[in-house]
Amino acid sequence: MKIARRQKTGVRKTFEEEYVLRFREYLTVGGESTLGQAYGLGRRAIAQQKSLVELAALHHQALQRLTEQARGLHDRDKLLSAGSCFLAECLSPYEMAHRGFQDGVKALRQLNQTLEEQIKRIAYSVHDESGQLLVAVHLALADLAQELSVHHREQITRIEELLNQVEQHLRRYSHELRPAVLDDLGWIPAIRFLAGAVSKRVGLSVDVQTEVAGRLPNAVETTLYRIVQEALNNTIRHAKAKNVWIRAWKETQTLNCSIRDDGAGFDTGLNGKNTRCGGLGLIAMRERLSALGGTLRIVSCPGQGTELSIRLPLENSHGN
Repeated sequence: MKIARRQKTGVRKTFEEEYVLRFREYLTVGGESTLGQAYGLGRRAIAQQKSLVELAALHHQALQRLTEQARGLHDRDKLLSAGSCFLAECLSPYEMAHRGFQDGVKALRQLNQTLEEQIKRIAYSVHDESGQLLVAVHLALADLAQELSVHHREQITRIEELLNQVEQHLRRYSHELRPAVLDDLGWIPAIRFLAGAVSKRVGLSVDVQTEVAGRLPNAVETTLYRIVQEALNNTIRHAKAKNVWIRAWKETQTLNCSIRDDGAGFDTGLNGKNTRCGGLGLIAMRERLSALGGTLRIVSCPGQGTELSIRLPLENSHGN
């Protein structure tokens, strides 16, 4: 009983030991059942977050050890052929995961595109349709004022002033939703326009310096604009900063963008607890960049400001 209990509670083999053991078993016994164990090893490797490089290195070590024990050239050829089948089966879960990731990226791109189309439609409605209605109201008030006394005309004037404020707010909301300059001139002029609007509205100094010229694909420009927009919103809401510096430059086939402020900063180790680090805005930034094959890095420390660094490949096929 004691011996059986020790066997049941024995230490589980490491992944490396299990791989060599199953590889040997496949070489000795063969068959689909033993080959199927390679597929299970592949799933276990993904669960343990082992990279393809690590798996290939492990297979190479096992193959090299078994090759040294092979008796002749025929055995080595047989070993290499069996090893190729075993590794291919072990890598099949990675292939399935990669296909799933590609499908997810495609769906995310389509979702972002649909979202931007809806935002365009809303921005158009806010700017143009609401503007036309306000013009009609102004004309109606002007006709009404001609029939009223001086006292009532003053009241009409105050109403028109309020309507002008409403029009200004609607115009600002429309530009923030989807500025026309983004579609007409590109993301750099759109960011400069956004920086000027933010500086005027909240008194935050936003300096934009760029070495990037020319247009980029629409999806790339929209993503970069949205990330800068969200970063500025976070700075306004949380950072208590006085200055923001936005830099953009190209490095070989990579676009780099940095958004840095001199605000309060935060502890990046509190991912789920800090609203700036773990909020939905940051999740949206990462998802938008991930769909294009880009990365987002955050550097911050309490009292020392925050910097967001964007790296985005500029190859023809993003995210592949």
